[in-house]
Amino acid sequence: MDRTFLICLVLICLLTLATLNAQSTQTLGQAAPRAAAPQNELAVASPVVGAVDYYGLGKLPKDKIAAALSVKPGDALPASKGDVEERIAAVPNVVEAHLEAVCCDAGKFVLYVGLQERGGPRFDIREEPEGEVKLAPELLREYQAYLDAVARSNTSARDLTRGYALSADPLTREIQLRFPDLAKQHIGELRDVLRNSFDEEQRAAAALLAAYNPQKKEAVDDLQFALRDFDPGVRATAADALVALMVYSRLHPDEKLATEPTWLVEMLNSLSWSDRNHAMKALSLLSEDRDFSLLSLLRERALPSLVEMSRWKTLDHALPAFVLTGRVAGWDDQRIQDAWAKGDRESVITAALATAGKKKAK
Repeated sequence: MDRTFLICLVLICLLTLATLNAQSTQTLGQAAPRAAAPQNELAVASPVVGAVDYYGLGKLPKDKIAAALSVKPGDALPASKGDVEERIAAVPNVVEAHLEAVCCDAGKFVLYVGLQERGGPRFDIREEPEGEVKLAPELLREYQAYLDAVARSNTSARDLTRGYALSADPLTREIQLRFPDLAKQHIGELRDVLRNSFDEEQRAAAALLAAYNPQKKEAVDDLQFALRDFDPGVRATAADALVALMVYSRLHPDEKLATEPTWLVEMLNSLSWSDRNHAMKALSLLSEDRDFSLLSLLRERALPSLVEMSRWKTLDHALPAFVLTGRVAGWDDQRIQDAWAKGDRESVITAALATAGKKKAK
């Protein structure tokens, strides 16, 4: 296994832990995404904000956004997510605002303020389906057994080398090992539900099980379709499952299993922090070969978002954006790692922005 890929696998492991941690924290006023990790960290008596950060600011006035937010480190989380979002959306040129509270940094929440600027880049999702198709009871029982096992598990370690996730927890793994046969037998039904069911829980279950399809090229196609689902939990499930298929593809290059990066790159402009987090995790692995077309796409479609996220206060959350920004700049991973260790984010950001300027000049 080459050194660059090993670095990427380590990074993916760190990001997976960070993601599971983050998704044990939920978007304010909403249920946590499907298949989340145990929610021990939510059992805090009085949720306190440790840091506030933003994405999607563009040319919007940060001081006015902060005034409308009216939350600072040390304050309690807002009691009404909707009220705060409405106040922020009233700021001129803000089309929409979205809050997500992510747990936990030193026992406190990180409050992210997502903004859709008028005329700014956006991630377009599909309309919610209206069909009443449902999964067979057998599939739903297995899915629920999996969720229950995850909730009871005390480990987030996973093996992704088969192209799908297998937990280090014996009970969870035992259930997951039944999924490939189920996916093979019910793939038509899973696709129908994923594309047509009005029920986001049904679609989340379909996405999870479809990821275990032994026909891996088909699994990639189904999961890429799910990346633009109306529901953020379904999108998270699909993006997370694609990471396992990317690991498998890297270990088995002869199978020529390709993931199209377009929608993952577009997710970096999403109003949802969860979308951005999952997209960065996948793109950190997908970009490890420095594919020219992928790096060009990142530069053209998402560089401002990457720069903004590279400056986030919470280091675990800023790191994947910083790595991608460094790769856009043309730096090797060792140089990126050295800059990160020195706390020198701006040199990487400046180098990446310079590449965008050179491209425009041509």
